[in-house]
Amino acid sequence: SFSQPVLTQPPSASASLGQITKLTCTLSSGYSNYYVDWYQQSPGKSLWFVMEVGTSGNVGSKGNGIPDCFSGSGSGLDWYLTIQNIQEEDENVYYCGAAHGSGSSYVQHTVTQAKGKLDKNLQADGPCYTSLPSVLTRSS
Repeated sequence: SFSQPVLTQPPSASASLGQITKLTCTLSSGYSNYYVDWYQQSPGKSLWFVMEVGTSGNVGSKGNGIPDCFSGSGSGLDWYLTIQNIQEEDENVYYCGAAHGSGSSYVQHTVTQAKGKLDKNLQADGPCYTSLPSVLTRSS
């Protein structure tokens, strides 16, 4: 049978509005030649493809409508999804998946937002704010 990597992530991450968060996905030993896909799931919605991060650590492709404030990186066994200028719409479950040939594995990662720390000076028309809602509220 085809062996699959085990993926581990911290169970949750939190960030204040307007700040940056970095989600981590670690593959089990021996699977450094896998690439990683990141997905996002809003409550009651289907999975939304965020991006693929290739074995070189470069973003191979991004999902439709994913803005520049979402970036990917990594190498070896440690992979990252970085979200800049966190907005309320970003509070979702994020999955990382590793794939190579015929095998894939998935784990989930929940991002929570610190609701009590709204910065009154936050730019509501920032690069991430205007384009995210159409992505995150997509009907399943």
